[in-house]
Amino acid sequence: MEQILAFAADHLFMSLLWVILLIAIVVTYVQAATSKIKSLTPQQATLLINRNDGVYVDIRSVDEYRKGHIQDSLHLTADKIRKNELAPLEKFKSAPIVVVCATGMTAKGAAATLAKAGFEQVAILQGGISAWQGASFPLVKK
Repeated sequence: MEQILAFAADHLFMSLLWVILLIAIVVTYVQAATSKIKSLTPQQATLLINRNDGVYVDIRSVDEYRKGHIQDSLHLTADKIRKNELAPLEKFKSAPIVVVCATGMTAKGAAATLAKAGFEQVAILQGGISAWQGASFPLVKK
């Protein structure tokens, strides 16, 4: 224990960074565990959508969507979601909705907006369309 304290005293900046990193990791895990919006793997998302008649909502740009998207997904850009232009989703108020973006980062904000708008079962696709492709799941091109 004395060696650890001596090291921390000699390397104060590095020790402080480690403590900050540890706190950030703990906070991230606590937020993820308590969040209403879950992050699902492609396999989990597929099971949820297929078993409960849910829908994928692809929030990527029109060009990205045309290059390849999940079959039967609704294309509703993040901008339209921010503006509350949610008419295409109204029939899915109580059904599972999995928000899809390119990498899983942009989807969090859109999913939070949908949850605030009253959608009951909102999740994001962890890793986005990249994870979908990485799992060797098919894409439809238009």
